[in-house]
Amino acid sequence: MNRRKPRPLRRLRNAGLIGVAVAALVAANGPVVTSVAERAYTDWQRDQPDYQAQYGSWETVSLPEEYEVQAIHAALLHTGKVLLIAGSGNNAKDFEAGTFRTIVWDPTTGEATEVPTPEDLFCSGHAYLPNGNLLIAGGTRKYEVLADDVDRAAGSLTVKNERHDRSVTLPEGTRFTARGKTYVSTADVLVPPAHTMPDGSRMTGEVSVWIEAKDEGDEYEIREGLQFQVEDIDPALRNDVYGQGDTITLDKQNYRGLDASYEFDVAAETYRETGRLAESRWYPTLVGLEDGKVLAVSGLDEHGEILDGQNEVYDPATRTWTERPELFRYFPTYPGLHRLADGHRIFYSGANTGYGPAEEGRQPGIWDLTDNSWQDVPGLEDPEFNETAASFLLAPAQDQKVAIVGGGGVGDSEESTARFNVVDLTLPSPRFEPLVDYPSPARYINAVTLPDDQTLLTGGSVGYRGNSQSDLNLTTRFDPETGELLPAAPNEVGRNYHATAILLPDGRVMTMGSDPLFADEDNTIPGKFETRIEIYSPPYLFAGERPTVTSAPAEVTRGTTFPVTADSADIAEARLMRPSAVTHQTDPEQRSVALEVTSRTAASSGRTTYELSLPAAEGLTPSGWYMLVVLDDDGVPSPARWVHVA
Repeated sequence: MNRRKPRPLRRLRNAGLIGVAVAALVAANGPVVTSVAERAYTDWQRDQPDYQAQYGSWETVSLPEEYEVQAIHAALLHTGKVLLIAGSGNNAKDFEAGTFRTIVWDPTTGEATEVPTPEDLFCSGHAYLPNGNLLIAGGTRKYEVLADDVDRAAGSLTVKNERHDRSVTLPEGTRFTARGKTYVSTADVLVPPAHTMPDGSRMTGEVSVWIEAKDEGDEYEIREGLQFQVEDIDPALRNDVYGQGDTITLDKQNYRGLDASYEFDVAAETYRETGRLAESRWYPTLVGLEDGKVLAVSGLDEHGEILDGQNEVYDPATRTWTERPELFRYFPTYPGLHRLADGHRIFYSGANTGYGPAEEGRQPGIWDLTDNSWQDVPGLEDPEFNETAASFLLAPAQDQKVAIVGGGGVGDSEESTARFNVVDLTLPSPRFEPLVDYPSPARYINAVTLPDDQTLLTGGSVGYRGNSQSDLNLTTRFDPETGELLPAAPNEVGRNYHATAILLPDGRVMTMGSDPLFADEDNTIPGKFETRIEIYSPPYLFAGERPTVTSAPAEVTRGTTFPVTADSADIAEARLMRPSAVTHQTDPEQRSVALEVTSRTAASSGRTTYELSLPAAEGLTPSGWYMLVVLDDDGVPSPARWVHVA
C-alpha cells in the first residue's frame, strides 16, 4: 500500500524550553520497555510518591462485563454520574439488529445502569440546556457501504413540482426512469407544492430522495444531469412533477444522517423525545446560545451528502427546531466551535472531524450571529492538518484564548502534525501564534481543562486510527500562564479514533474508548474497540490535604456576589467549571470561569466564609450546572460542589 509517512518530530521553537520540557517528558513517559524486569521497574517507579507528586498517576477500570459499551459519546451529568452513549457503537451488525446502547455509570460507587436507547444516536451532537438536561440530536440512519460492496448504482435525486399548488406523495418503491433504465426510491417522500412569490414569479417545490437501480450493472451509472420521469403517478401530474439527478453511481455510499432529537432527562435517567431536526445530521456540532437555545451545524444528511450550510436552532421552551436560513454557513463535519464572551459570536478553530472537501470550510474565523458576518483568523500553522485536531478554550475563559493542537490530513491520511498554536480573541485582528510543538505529531488528542487552569492532553496516534501500531502512550499538561508543556505520567491504554476524556468532580480525569482499524503493526489483524476506562489523578491530588467547600448556594446569578464557606483560611482562587459533553475530540461545552474572591471572614468553627463574584456576561457563563472549585495558595483544588447558574 502506498502511504505517506508521518513527519518526524519537530523541535520546540522556544529554545529555553527544549532541555527542560523534553527531558521531563522522557522522564515521565520513560523509554520503551523491552523486558519484564524493565516493565516491573517502571511500574514500581510510577507508584512512588515522588513520581506521582510530579507526574500524577493512572489506574485502569473495567465496567461490569454486561455494561461494557463502545462509548462514542461521554458527558458528565450534574448528578456526578457519567453518560456513555454508544448507539450502535460503529458496529454494523448491531445497527442492523437495532441494538442501541446507553450506560449511566457512577465513577464513585462503580454502579452502572443500562438506559433504553430509542434510536441510533451514534455520531450525534450534544449540548447542555439551562436545566441541566443534555440535548442530543442527529445520529445514524444507515451505515456506509464501501465501493466494493455496492452492487446497484444509487444516489440522490431531486424531485420537483413545477406548477401544482398541492403536495404530491411518492411512496417508497416509486419508479423513476431515465435513458430507458428504471430506478426505485427507498423511502416515502412528500413533494412540496409550487407557490407564487410576492413578485409574481413561480417557486418550484423540491425534495430529495434516494434511488437505486432496479438491476445490477454499471450501465445504470449516471454522471451527467438528466431528467427522470416519475412512472407511478397520476398522468395529469407527470409533465410537471419529475426528477433531476447527475450522480447515480457505484461509488462508496457514506453514512446517512438521522433527524432524531432527544433531551436526556438527568433526574429520571431517560430519553425524552422532542421535535425532529429540520435536517438529518450525522457528525453535527451543537453549541449553546443565549436564552438556552442551541445551534446545530453541519453533518451528513439523509443521503450521506454533507450539508452545505443549512443550520437550525432548538428552543427548549417549545422543544422544537427551526431552520435559520439567515445563518446559512458551511462547515466540515464536527467543526470545533467555541462561543465567545459577548454571546453573539462563535469562533471556529478550524478543527473538524471526518467529512468535507479539503478546499472548503477549513479557514478559522469568527462568526457573528447577529448579521451572519465572518472574520478570518489567519496564522494557523499546517492548516491542511485540521482534521481530528483538538481545540479548546484556555482557562480562565475570561482570557478568550483558544488553542489548537495536533491534527491530521483530510480523510485517511497517515500524516499528522505536532503544531500547538494559540489565538487571543480579544484582539481587534486576532491571529494564531505558534507556542511550543507537541512532543510528537498526533491526531485524536483529547484535551481536558483542569481546576488549576492547566489542560491535560492525552492519547492520540501518529497515523490514521492508530495504523501500524502508532498509538501514543503520551500525556502532557499545558500551563497557560507559562506557555509550557509539562510532563505527565503516560496513559497505559492507547487511544485513537472514538476516544473521549472528561473531568470528574473529584478532580480526576476519565478517558475511554478507542477504535483502531488494526491490531498489529502490519495492519492485517482487525482491531477491537477499547472498552477499558483509565482514570488519571493529577499531581495536585498528591500534594497533601485539599480544601473543602462546606457550604455554597445551590443557585447563583450572573453579575452577583455570593458566599461560600471552606475549611481552609488560605483560599486564593475559585472556578466554575462547565461539565464536558464530548465526542470525536469535539467539546464546545468545556470552559472554566474565574470567580473573584472579594472578601473573607473567619468563623469561630475554624472555617472561613468567602465572597465570590460571578461575571455578568451570559456568553461567558451560559445558564446551567457548573462545578464550583476553590483553590488554596498552593493551587490545590477542592473537590467540586455542583452549583446552578441562572
